[in-house]
Amino acid sequence: MSRFAPLLVAVSLAGLSAACAPTIGNNGFQAIDAKPQDVVAGTDTKETVLAKLGSPSTTSTFEPDQVWYYISQTTEKYTYNRPVISQRTVTEITFEDGGDKVAGVRTLGLADGEQIAMNSNETPTRGRSLTVLEQLLGNVGRGQLPRTEEDIPGQRRPD
Repeated sequence: MSRFAPLLVAVSLAGLSAACAPTIGNNGFQAIDAKPQDVVAGTDTKETVLAKLGSPSTTSTFEPDQVWYYISQTTEKYTYNRPVISQRTVTEITFEDGGDKVAGVRTLGLADGEQIAMNSNETPTRGRSLTVLEQLLGNVGRGQLPRTEEDIPGQRRPD
């Protein structure tokens, strides 16, 4: 039994070290043949960019024909923790005004991003808040019951 003890310890340590390895996820644009950084300003056109890279991840909101974005990111997740973004690449390809030639290529990384503090407060609604009982019993007694003999059931009153 003592002969197998070092082997058992080695196998156990190898298994434990493999359990600590992160799960890596690649999201977004995946470069297969050409990278977005390979696009040359002044020589490439929209057609050659589409042929090299395919359709963009997104386009500019205000100038959709002139600015294209190719976005990719890599995340790492350890066991039960939240995923952490380890690498992000945003390549911005700008085209000339009214033309098809590439005017500029800019690559942004994870350090170029900005943290935006989101406000989790809710905008209050006007009016009064109803309790659960008021919500459940709120319509009781609001029916269109006839008040007089002149009121005909099924017709609306003019009031």
